[in-house]
Amino acid sequence: MNNTLLKLGAASILAVGIITSTYSRAGEADEWPARSINWVIGYAAGGTTDIVARIVAKKTSEILGQPIVVLNRPGANSNIGAAAVKRENADGYSYYVGSAANTINHTFYKNAGYDIVSDFDAVSLFGTVPNLLVINPKLPIKNVKEYIAYAKANPGKLTCGSSGIGSTIHMSCELFQIETGTNILHVPFKGSGPAMTALLSGQVDSVFDNMPTVKPTVDAGELRALGVTTAERWPSAKEIPTLSESGVPGFAVKTWFGLLTPAGTPKEIITRMNQAVNKALADKATQDILVNRGLGIPPAPNTPAAFSELLKSDVKKWAKVVKASGVMAKE
Repeated sequence: MNNTLLKLGAASILAVGIITSTYSRAGEADEWPARSINWVIGYAAGGTTDIVARIVAKKTSEILGQPIVVLNRPGANSNIGAAAVKRENADGYSYYVGSAANTINHTFYKNAGYDIVSDFDAVSLFGTVPNLLVINPKLPIKNVKEYIAYAKANPGKLTCGSSGIGSTIHMSCELFQIETGTNILHVPFKGSGPAMTALLSGQVDSVFDNMPTVKPTVDAGELRALGVTTAERWPSAKEIPTLSESGVPGFAVKTWFGLLTPAGTPKEIITRMNQAVNKALADKATQDILVNRGLGIPPAPNTPAAFSELLKSDVKKWAKVVKASGVMAKE
């Protein structure tokens, strides 16, 4: 009899604990957001990830009624920032602004310190961009064919900067070399900002950078654009030919940017953040800035599930490119 009562008592305590936990998590979701929210970027300020995140964060913060603090934690091709967010509480106040680079890192690094698919929950895609091959205008190069000829005439001397080893910017350069049979020296930096500074000052010759980073400098005549990396000409820069039509048939690279949060974050909070981001992306003033920068706004409904599938497919796609290039991070 006593054993039966003890068992019933234990079961009641367990049931109360489960109910209390459920109500606690539901209460957290109801009250969210009750304070400021952090968005962490794995690159230095000034790069495309940073630019896009700050533009989206500004309007999203207004919609949610709470500050969104954008933090830069550069290093290891964004791995340091991603690994830091992975360790944060899954309470809806810590987010990581990811990019296609994180799906490359899945294969590029033996141990990146996180798994972009299993350690995070997808929240919302911000948009997609092409990379743009740009050069310092002091070089005697006017188009992609001349760039290829120059690279072949100067093997290992023509330089190509990037935001970091294993980034889509770096892998675009590697893929270009594979497709054209050229030997171009890769020079990595801690973010697109430092890479662009080096390009503008003539420390490096070229960069396959994301369009939002380089378009303003191209428009200002400070850099020369040779071609976009997408299969079709980009809507906001139709005057710039594709690499595919300019001497590298079939060449196609497109990157994305989006918001992720530690795995296990309440679904209600993920849904509400997704809705807030989508409202920000639909805001005309915000959208105009992003589109003018070269970002392709994702079509509705832009759900967490759709973004999650993109992550998984990109991991598989970039694994093939990394293996074909033969370039892996040194541990």
